[in-house]
Amino acid sequence: EVQLVESGGGLVQAGGSLRLSCAASGFTFDDYVIGWFRQAPGKEREGVSYISSRLGRTRYADSVKGRFTISSDNTKNTVYLQMNSLKPEDTAVYSCAATRSSWYSENFGYYDYWGQGTQVTVSS
Repeated sequence: EVQLVESGGGLVQAGGSLRLSCAASGFTFDDYVIGWFRQAPGKEREGVSYISSRLGRTRYADSVKGRFTISSDNTKNTVYLQMNSLKPEDTAVYSCAATRSSWYSENFGYYDYWGQGTQVTVSS
């Protein structure tokens, strides 16, 4: 069974931190690019950050550069998103997804698997 499960969301004060986890199972972790996406009410889903352990590459949306850090633990098949200096505009449902593309894609159709999402709420 292929599965992605997010955890770590919650309510945090502006300026605070959260670490999200995306636990993958049922597929070869190194063959996939893992992306974090978020969607706020009334807004389109946007890509936040991406990682390829095989390529040793990461990428961040401009809106989170310098505040968020993506990392992976291949022994646990888990990708993390460390979120610091959180802002109210970071409030959204955060989901992770996996694609077999050579590198990341902002086209959601390229992602084969999606988690259910975890809610992040940043109070002002």
